[in-house]
Amino acid sequence: MQLRNSDDRYGAVSLTLHWLTVALVALAWGLGQGMDLLPRGEPRAAGLVVHISAGLAVLALTVARILWRMVDPAPAPAPTRFGSALDWASRLVHAVIYGLLLLVPIAGIVVQFGRGRPLPLFGLGQIPSPWPADRAFARAVLGNHELLANVVILLALAHALAALAHHWLLKDRTLHRMMPHLVRDPR
Repeated sequence: MQLRNSDDRYGAVSLTLHWLTVALVALAWGLGQGMDLLPRGEPRAAGLVVHISAGLAVLALTVARILWRMVDPAPAPAPTRFGSALDWASRLVHAVIYGLLLLVPIAGIVVQFGRGRPLPLFGLGQIPSPWPADRAFARAVLGNHELLANVVILLALAHALAALAHHWLLKDRTLHRMMPHLVRDPR
């Protein structure tokens, strides 16, 4: 598999960054939704460290994806009978998703610091909070963090459904070009 994008499909770097982001967003969101189900104490603390680590990894991967996209532009959209309107909508949704993939982890960092707690760095160390605890502020930011995380999930699901619609209804190669070569293209 080629490392860089070609005219008709994404390369290994783009695919790896995309699917790692998908997995880490799912992990972070799932832990965020189920954190209260974990027993108090060490299990919940460990769950929070994993949640924060996944969020930090999403932030780093998103920055890497943006930088990589500047160096290696995406293939041109597959032509459809809907023309440029669908292309415009796709670019808009992608931009919003990228923005949210930056905002959600940043809001999570602010929540942690707003609680006056250090930011754990993948269990290897931590960054102390730069300001004293402000629980009301942290709670307000947490509400936004959760809302934006849910919007990311909804947009990601819409994005996946659009890819399936391309494949099954429009019968173009949009879905195939984002899949690893392990999936054989029947066309």
